[in-house]
Amino acid sequence: MKIAIVQSNLSWEEPETNRATFLKKINEIEEEVDLIILPEMFTSGFTMNPISVAESMDGETVFWLKSIAKKRNCAIVGSVVITENENYFNRCLFVFPSGEVNTYNKRHLFTLAGEDRKYKAGKSKTIVYFRGFKICPLICYDLRFPVFSRNAEEYDLLLYVANWPEIRINAWDILLRARSVENQCFTIGVNRVGTDQNQLTYNGHSQAVDYLGNYLLEPQEEEGIFIITLDKNEMLQAREKLDFLSDRDSFTLSE
Repeated sequence: MKIAIVQSNLSWEEPETNRATFLKKINEIEEEVDLIILPEMFTSGFTMNPISVAESMDGETVFWLKSIAKKRNCAIVGSVVITENENYFNRCLFVFPSGEVNTYNKRHLFTLAGEDRKYKAGKSKTIVYFRGFKICPLICYDLRFPVFSRNAEEYDLLLYVANWPEIRINAWDILLRARSVENQCFTIGVNRVGTDQNQLTYNGHSQAVDYLGNYLLEPQEEEGIFIITLDKNEMLQAREKLDFLSDRDSFTLSE
């Protein structure tokens, strides 16, 4: 699977501007890819003012994502502020070339920023099946909670979209590699760069790690588009040789 990671600055609470920025970047991808990954809240930045940017599932951003997926014959994923049934969600949207959309609502809301007071938490993981890969999309703060991300489904790719600030970037680097090793899967983290309205600085460190904890893409600090290719067969051979997942603990999560 060939994947394009898009690392970018974000304009604060300006969905139209951000869509235009990402469209320009996506149009610069000359080769065919299977999946394009955008950061968390890519239309707004990590805002605690959801009413100013929230959209429905019939809104402009979902339509925009569908048009890109169809035109490029690839999937595209990122998180957006979505309103539904009088609640706000930090929702990851995985959009197929067909226009089908799989969704994941962020379970672990970032209490230090008051995200839990503005958004409704999700309750379960989402496993996406796309072009021979089982993909588990998660969002930012979820990275700190290995029990929730545990590979009970034998997924192949774990991906995190994020607005993870520079001040805590060491944890981001460590935990992405840890999730890869413990789950024997590919792990991709896509973060933003720049400074937001709260004067938090982001230095990216978007990266890709293989099932043994080796970098396929080392942490990147500049805006850019980074192309990587994942070989599922190599991962399955490594799992067969080092069958650690068979010894994993069995458990049930409560809400």
